[in-house]
This record gives sequence, structure tokens and C-alpha cells, in this order.
Amino acid sequence: MAGTATFNVSSSSSIFSRTSSLLKLPSRPSVLPMCFLPKTLSRPRICRIYALSSNDIKVGTNIEVDGAPWRVLEFLHVKPGKGAAFVRTKLRNYITGNTVEKTFRAGSTIDEADVFKESKQFTYKDGSQFVFMDLSTFEETRLNESDVGNKTKWLKEGMDCNLLSWKGKIIDFDLPITVQLTVVDVDPGVKGDTASGGGSKPATVDTGAVVIVPLFVNVGDEILVDSRTGQYMSRA
Repeated sequence: MAGTATFNVSSSSSIFSRTSSLLKLPSRPSVLPMCFLPKTLSRPRICRIYALSSNDIKVGTNIEVDGAPWRVLEFLHVKPGKGAAFVRTKLRNYITGNTVEKTFRAGSTIDEADVFKESKQFTYKDGSQFVFMDLSTFEETRLNESDVGNKTKWLKEGMDCNLLSWKGKIIDFDLPITVQLTVVDVDPGVKGDTASGGGSKPATVDTGAVVIVPLFVNVGDEILVDSRTGQYMSRA
């Protein structure tokens, strides 16, 4: 005679009940705690705050003296026959534009100015303001005529420049070293003038600046100019 299998339902139900109580499953999905980071800039940067040695000074170095940012324009390492060696520098204050000469003892520690450089394009002039745009975010930055200074002589729409900021404030901007300009007014070249010939003459370019050019340059010519010195380099 076949046996009859018997299942104890209440026992099985109690097992599920105990298991459920041990797991303590929530009635709805859990939400993990999130760490909210501050809103990042279009171009994240790494703040650099450290010191450098006076022996590392070179043209273009940004240093902080008396709580202000300065740019090294000239430097000379001096080792006298008697006494300690030193570094003689010529500095320009980013904030005031003043230029001073300052001497540092060789090997002394100098704070580096955390000057941040960002590339933006000069797009147009709005009244007395010059508008620069970040082409990746389309964010605009406006500089006054006093901020641009005599760099307007070489600034053209569509030109990519480097805006320099310190502690969140724009303190300066760098033009491309070589700028291409169009001659709009100049005395006509004399027959026989060549690229190898001597002589020069003033020429007005499309930014309004006057550049000394060779005699063979004529109206409509595209020329290359060093924006640091304003000197003619060559025809484009």
C-alpha cells in the first residue's frame, strides 16, 4: 500500500516568516546617500600654491610680492667677487601696471602667483568694452578700454587671446606673439624696390596702428607684426 506524503504548510510558512524578519527587506528601494560636489567650471583647473627659488626666475615667471601678483620682465644672476650672489629683476605689477626693479638673494624662497590662463576669442567691441568669448561654453568676458590699454593697436576681431586671472579676477591678457594685419594706407612702392632692398616707410594697418615697413609694401598687403615690439616681421 502506497504511503501518503504529508506537508506541514504552517511550518514552511513560519520559515519564510523568520527569513523575512531576518532580512528586513524594505517596502521600497533604498536610496543611497549622495555626495554633492560643487558645480565645476567649463574648464576645471588645479590650484597651484607653492614656492620657488630665486634661482628659478626667468622672463614670464609670475611671483607674488607684498600680496600682489608680478610678472618678471627681465632678470640677471649676479655673482660678485665679494659678498653673496643675488638675482636682479625688473617686475611689472599686474594690478597697477607699475614697473619696478627688485633684487632677491640667490637661493631665497619666493611665492609663486597663482595666475590662471584661459584662451578666449575677441569677438566684438560693445561701446567702450571689449568682448571675449569662450568658444566651448559661449561665456562672455568683458574688459574695459583701461584694461586693454595700448594692446588695442594689435587686437582684431576673431583673434584668440589668453586671459589671465588671479584670485578670480581678470588682471591681464596676452595677444598672440605674431599678428597678421592688413595695410590700409602707405606711400606706394617705388619701381625697383624689392624684398632685399633697403629703406623703410610708415604704414597704417587695419587696427589703426602705424608700423614701419620696407619700401616694397603696398596698400592691401597682409603683413606679420610682433605684438610685443610692434616691429614688422614679413609679408604674410
